[in-house]
Amino acid sequence: MKIRDWNRNLKVRLVGEFFMNTSYWMVFPFLAIYFAEEFGKSTAGLLLVVSQVFSVAANLVGGYCADRFGRRTMLVVASIGQGFAFLLFAYANSPWLESPILGFIAFTIAGMGGSLYWPASQAMIADVIPEKYRSDVFAIFYTTLNIAVVVGPLFGAVLFFSYRFELLLIVAVISMILGTVLRLYTNETLPQSVIDKWQREESVGVIGAVGKQVKEYGVIFKDKLFLLFVIAGILGAQTFMQLDLLIPVFLKETIDEQTVAAFMGRELTVTGETSFGVLLSENGLLVALFTVIITRWMTRFREKWVFFMSAILYGVSMLIFPITSWFWMFVLAMAVFTFAELMVVGVQQSFISKLAPEEMRGQYFAAASLRYTIGRMIAPLSIPMTAWFGFGWTFTILALLAFASGVIYYWMFQLFEKQPSHL
Repeated sequence: MKIRDWNRNLKVRLVGEFFMNTSYWMVFPFLAIYFAEEFGKSTAGLLLVVSQVFSVAANLVGGYCADRFGRRTMLVVASIGQGFAFLLFAYANSPWLESPILGFIAFTIAGMGGSLYWPASQAMIADVIPEKYRSDVFAIFYTTLNIAVVVGPLFGAVLFFSYRFELLLIVAVISMILGTVLRLYTNETLPQSVIDKWQREESVGVIGAVGKQVKEYGVIFKDKLFLLFVIAGILGAQTFMQLDLLIPVFLKETIDEQTVAAFMGRELTVTGETSFGVLLSENGLLVALFTVIITRWMTRFREKWVFFMSAILYGVSMLIFPITSWFWMFVLAMAVFTFAELMVVGVQQSFISKLAPEEMRGQYFAAASLRYTIGRMIAPLSIPMTAWFGFGWTFTILALLAFASGVIYYWMFQLFEKQPSHL
């Protein structure tokens, strides 16, 4: 399905989210370094855990609201809310005020905005795209995200540490502009059948409706297959979430200044901070170039082996990082890391949309994304773990969690393939 054949909502979002993601990735990858410097590694790790607790709650509320109030409504509210959060973050790093605590609060609110945005975003794609094309559409959105990941950190490596106030102000403005554009140029995709369903339930009141939603989330997690899917995802998230947590801190402490190439008498050197920017851009560039290709390639294989091998490769990449301080070995580790990422990027979203009833798509995507929100809630513990165990053992523990994730995925698909509809 070509982009020109897409629903207008998705075309507008594709362009608008590219600019928002680019500005966001000028900031986000460097926050672990920022908080570690301001609060210390142990405190920073615990604060990031607290931040993600709020994101988990916002994620579940986002799924409920996407099914209740509409996809577009939640996209607009989340975008503008995130804009105000970054405005507060800018003020906390302004010529008038320097407050890491207020910056942390603003970062937490911005994270909650992203958690509110995600379920509605994914549900909107499932609303308007036929099932057979969804993997490709999810892959294209992921590709544009990672083009932003290429561009953002290259500028952010300089701007975040030298012009933080101006950068955060720009991110705030772009986020608010995205919310305005979504309000003016998109329409609601929440199916009429779902709207009618909610109208019939108005009589139970808000408390009754929320109670029913809690029960429905409970039903989702009573599904053994779905629960295994979430647990495996949470374990696996402990590896790929380290891209903007443990890895930048590790590189900063491992590489002081290192010569990586020489040409015509000139030497190219990197520091810990700049090497992280390069690796992050490598990840984004590979994703931008190969997401659609690898997604289509992976559809030729059984999902069981795709998820299993992805988890194994994530674990392998974690084992490569601590064995050396040589920059080019880190480049190899990032290549393995990225291939593991690309194996499942389109397949997993399509898999969720097949499981989700039309009237509960927002909630299913919200529940499924707990893999990331709970995963990100736990992942910052890797930072204080380096003080407790050292980098070598921390990366080894992360690798073992990735391998455990692969085993659980394999078990889940064994059960899934035994269901009558898949025999």
